[in-house]
Amino acid sequence: MYMKRLYLKDLEEIERVQQTVLESLPEKNTLQPLSTEEFLFILNDHGLIAGAFVEGELVAFRALLVPEVDDEHLGLDIGLPQDELGNMVYQEISAVIPDYRGNRLQQKLAEVVMKELAKLEKKFRYVACTVAPMNIPSLKDKFTQHMHIAALKTKYDGLERYILVKDLEQHHADYGNHVTAGIDDLKRQKELLGEGYVGIGFQMVKGFHALQFAKPLS
Repeated sequence: MYMKRLYLKDLEEIERVQQTVLESLPEKNTLQPLSTEEFLFILNDHGLIAGAFVEGELVAFRALLVPEVDDEHLGLDIGLPQDELGNMVYQEISAVIPDYRGNRLQQKLAEVVMKELAKLEKKFRYVACTVAPMNIPSLKDKFTQHMHIAALKTKYDGLERYILVKDLEQHHADYGNHVTAGIDDLKRQKELLGEGYVGIGFQMVKGFHALQFAKPLS
């Protein structure tokens, strides 16, 4: 297996992997697929995509997007000032063909895209993404990268999504006042987020996953 940055010539393979992953999902709305136009936007100098190959065949990829600043910008969802919005890049879709899951490919590709991000001429301070509630594997992936849930908003034509973010200039965040909320208790989670808590990980409560929330210590 090897990993490398992908380019326009790899678009057909990227879309093949995305379609394979979509067809394997029991709940289709847990993944927000990208259109051909969106992939082209990223590959034409508005982000980057890294892929994992086995015997020359693409089996997984992960994308970063440099978004346009508009009314749907994730920075607005988490309260960033207007002049900081251009300093945010999105972790977009990541996709792993079912036969290759369980090999930490999402995490390994996250390391690759972040290294490639550092090579870009423009430097970014924030990395953000959206994750569907109950998508435990994707949330675990983001928590492993030390991202935190900063908001829970209605996005994508009425779908609930967590907004996760990482400040690349803040290497070690400190938290206090730890509490938990049920993974399916979105009302309680929104209350905690409204009170200044952020979601930082999972905790097992009576044999079930619960989200752990805490308050950042400045």
